[in-house]
Amino acid sequence: MLVTLAEMALLEDELGEWKPVSRGAGIAWLCFYGLFLLYAFLNRSGFLILDWVNLMIHEGGHFFFSWFGDTIHILGGTLGELIVPLLCAAYFFWRRETTGFAFSCFWFFENFPYIGTYMADARTSALPLVGSDESDWTILFGQWNLLLQDQKIGGAMKILGFLGMIVSVLWLANRVRLGGAVKPKPLAW
Repeated sequence: MLVTLAEMALLEDELGEWKPVSRGAGIAWLCFYGLFLLYAFLNRSGFLILDWVNLMIHEGGHFFFSWFGDTIHILGGTLGELIVPLLCAAYFFWRRETTGFAFSCFWFFENFPYIGTYMADARTSALPLVGSDESDWTILFGQWNLLLQDQKIGGAMKILGFLGMIVSVLWLANRVRLGGAVKPKPLAW
């Protein structure tokens, strides 16, 4: 479902303005994201420091989705990794928390390079696994007759992740630029 600009404007009116970010806090966040993107870009292992948190959520996703059948159980780890940051993003969106929303969006997309690394490893199964002899993506791509496409799909996921992280940072930079420092309220007489 596509949202028109008019609908977005109505939603903006209903929810109110985004909470401003001070210039100092905005610059600190942007520096953090810039350094993280550099770290992620230079990392060749496919496993970033934030992925330790994502791994716990991934394993919890398997448990939660285990009640819905075998395929969704296997896919549940990845679904968990994506749903948790999306829920956080929705919360911060409705609260109009600029930095919380930006972080949740960045976190959502930060999962994609990690997911893509495991997708690309579906045929070779060289990466370490938690609690299984076979990768989720080896099983799923095998079921869906996509095993020979593992490298392409994994690569696309990595690119999507980096693009999403960059867009999240650009959105925050724009909010910092538009909001600037927190403006003092006028004195009431």
